[in-house]
Amino acid sequence: MPFRMTEMVGCDFPLFAFSHCRDVVAAVSRAGGFGVIGAVSYTPEQLEHELAWIDDHVDGKPYGVDVLIPEVQAVDKGVTADEIIANIPAKYRDFTRSILREAGIGEDTAEPQGGSQRPNTSLGQELLEVSFNHPVRLIANALGTAPPEMIAAGKKHGIPVAALVGAKEHAMKQIDAGVDIIVAQGGEGGGHCGDVATVVLIPEVLQAIEDAGADIPVLAAGGIMNGRQMAGMMAMGAAGVWCGSVWLATTEAETHEVFREKMVAATSRDTVRSKYRTGKYSRQLRSGWHARWEEAGLPALPMPLMSVLSEPVLRALDKAAVNGNRQAQELCSYWVGQGVGLVREVTSSGQVVQQFKEDFLAGYENLSQAFE
Repeated sequence: MPFRMTEMVGCDFPLFAFSHCRDVVAAVSRAGGFGVIGAVSYTPEQLEHELAWIDDHVDGKPYGVDVLIPEVQAVDKGVTADEIIANIPAKYRDFTRSILREAGIGEDTAEPQGGSQRPNTSLGQELLEVSFNHPVRLIANALGTAPPEMIAAGKKHGIPVAALVGAKEHAMKQIDAGVDIIVAQGGEGGGHCGDVATVVLIPEVLQAIEDAGADIPVLAAGGIMNGRQMAGMMAMGAAGVWCGSVWLATTEAETHEVFREKMVAATSRDTVRSKYRTGKYSRQLRSGWHARWEEAGLPALPMPLMSVLSEPVLRALDKAAVNGNRQAQELCSYWVGQGVGLVREVTSSGQVVQQFKEDFLAGYENLSQAFE
């Protein structure tokens, strides 16, 4: 069955899998979907290593890269990690230390990571250059409006550029910027998200694009965990779907076994849109981490102070959780969307793609039968 997006990027099925794990990316692409690796946290050398591995394990199937380039990197205005840490109030440092003590974890293992080096504002461009040295078929902009450098590079290499939006107003900015694909993510999605539901956002964005006289495909994102939902989004006019959370419960994912088990046990009401990780609203699996902060009555620090403070602590909790620390297991969390309630078991990424295909066809047949 031909689809606009499959012709655009060369995959068999318009299921786009965003993941920080190269194993997930390769497995999804091999199964006929389209894996997209999140490269925001990599150095150019690390990204080169990851992409070379994907090239060797993807069996010639297409994949993409999600990067962050200078326009949004400038948000820290050149402040060093040491300077950021110096601005974290002492009572916040004391509070995270108390969380570690309660869990029986050494405080020194989770101190904020300092450094006097100024941020490399050309890093995103370097990641882009590394990406184009590999047979990638899509470049996605991780946050904000796709900058001119990315658009120009995509056109030069004949690679479509995608950008994520959480509101129709954001979509208009991306159209003006010249993107080729819009990923519209509703508030149900994991990670940083807005507050407009996917089922409302998709038709709003599609209508805004039509009103602007543009012809840009839209991928639906946010809470989509199976092929029946995918069929519903495409019935609205979406050209495919972009999913992240569904891969977190797969055997290839970067998440640990404790968290995967939490996902299987969770309901759709067990996520929270909270600032208590990065300083901006992001949807996560609700845990003791959020309860502790809410009970303390401390407002979240702004980005990047909050993430610099919290990430080392959360990594230490994850490590302890894997080693059987029950208090750490109760505290650990991760970004995940409201669709977590649809996760029934831990399975492989390839099996997830196959189930999506089967459910999609079932949903398509149900729609067809309704008009017979």
